[in-house]
Order: sequence, then structure tokens, then C-alpha cells
Amino acid sequence: MDDERGLGYDPGMNKMLERAIAQAVCLPEDEQETLASLMMEEMESERAWDESFANSQDKLGELARKAKAQHARGETTPLVFPADP
Repeated sequence: MDDERGLGYDPGMNKMLERAIAQAVCLPEDEQETLASLMMEEMESERAWDESFANSQDKLGELARKAKAQHARGETTPLVFPADP
């Protein structure tokens, strides 16, 4: 969706992102390509982490239940950390 300036930005775009894109359009094409690739890689990485985290909740819950049961049975030992210097 175009904004009132006709720059092609979505009016819902975050102001900081809008400023970054406004600066990026002034870069040479090869630098724009590099920046776009970095942004897309980062967004894909975040999506993958979000998906991985969402898929691990059942496993984490089961591990927590097992740890609590072991502790209740006295099968754990406390962690002891050396005093800070």
C-alpha cells in the first residue's frame, strides 16, 4: 500500500524501519542487495527459532516434571557455586 508521499511504504510500518529503508534506498544496488539478504536471513532465523521454541514446549514440560520427581525422591544434588572473588 502506498503512503501519501508515493514511496510505496506501508502506513503501518514502524518509524525506525521506515527511516532505515529511506536510507537504504540511497545505497548502491549491490549494497541494497546485501542489506536485503541480511534482513531476510535474520527474519528467517527468528521464524525458525520461534517455531523451534513453540515445538519444544511439551518436551520442556516433560523434562521439568521428571526433574521435579527426581528431586522429590532425593535423587538430585544441589549446585554449589564458588563465592565471587
